[in-house]
Amino acid sequence: MRIAFDAKRAFHNGTGLGHYSRTLINSLAKDFQDNEYLLLNPKAGKFFTEKAENINEIRPKSWFNRQFSGWWRSQHCTKDLQSLNVDLYHGLSHEIPIGIKKTGIPAVVTMHDLIPERHPEQYAPWDVAIYRKKFRYACETTDRIIAISEQTKQDIIHYYQIDPHKIRVCYQSCNPAFAQRVSEEEKQRIQKKYNLPSKFFLSVGSIIERKNLMNVCKALSLLSKEHQLPLVVIGNGGAYKKKVVAYLQEAGLTQQVIFLSDNPQFKNDKDFTSAADFPAIYQLASVLLYPSFFEGFGIPVLEGLWSRVPVITSNVSCLPEAGGKGAYYVNPNKPEEIAEGLQRIISDTALANTLVELGWDHAQSFTPEKAAACVMRVYQELL
Repeated sequence: MRIAFDAKRAFHNGTGLGHYSRTLINSLAKDFQDNEYLLLNPKAGKFFTEKAENINEIRPKSWFNRQFSGWWRSQHCTKDLQSLNVDLYHGLSHEIPIGIKKTGIPAVVTMHDLIPERHPEQYAPWDVAIYRKKFRYACETTDRIIAISEQTKQDIIHYYQIDPHKIRVCYQSCNPAFAQRVSEEEKQRIQKKYNLPSKFFLSVGSIIERKNLMNVCKALSLLSKEHQLPLVVIGNGGAYKKKVVAYLQEAGLTQQVIFLSDNPQFKNDKDFTSAADFPAIYQLASVLLYPSFFEGFGIPVLEGLWSRVPVITSNVSCLPEAGGKGAYYVNPNKPEEIAEGLQRIISDTALANTLVELGWDHAQSFTPEKAAACVMRVYQELL
């Protein structure tokens, strides 16, 4: 079977959508070796480096398609799919090419979330219109929809009135490196490299309103002195980040929060930009904080569970799906609940250990092998 993927984000995205694409493609190639996996990539990218023998990258061939690679990806690649005798096409992040139905090639699309529909105020109106058009077209046109959580499935049904029989929930996994125990020597090297405190809280994700870093910072101000640890933040942001920084200055917390992604030393460090050093950073942390207001899945939660670090996350959206019994849940609107969770975990070793063990057990439901097998079952429904 020849399976083609929209691999733009596998090659060009260093965050959640890119990690999903790379992990799934590599897992399929490893566990279902009889197939050939064709990665449609508009132009050279730096993030996808692990290529098995049954993985082949496909770039636009003609000068016109190379110059207008976005158009090739969104529409004109259908001619290449036909000439390559592709058996199935999978759009890995919300999109499928216009006109793919006419080719007769079965199509699958992964829908991660419908956040532009739920929170349009967080996007420019033009972007909302574009996302809505692309998302709806993909959901209405494709043969099967893979939703990465029950929450996303229900949103697809609610916003686009899609027949639920067309939707399959296939939970995602994360980079298997997070499940590997990092040696003490490697931890010490990473701690020195990034000048990390001996103990710290960790926040990972884009610094945008939905991710809720502000309330995490407000929770820091509520902690008693014996529970005050520095907060290490991995992620970038714009206007919302400026608000957070302004709050930290006003609250006298500037020295307590370390924005690791701001350090110019790491911006071009391939082990930082590719997240290769992240498993060690996670395993050095005392608590992972991810009290987001809304997610399609919340991959840092799973990364935390795999890393055997206690996780605090939200009791809303799909986050209880991601965390199961292994996370400590809070109301994301209440900094005092976040602070209480931090204090309980830091002061109660038994609670922290219980969360770690329950989290590890829950994470076994999200292995790369199970994620790939679920997706392959969807493919087999169409062939």
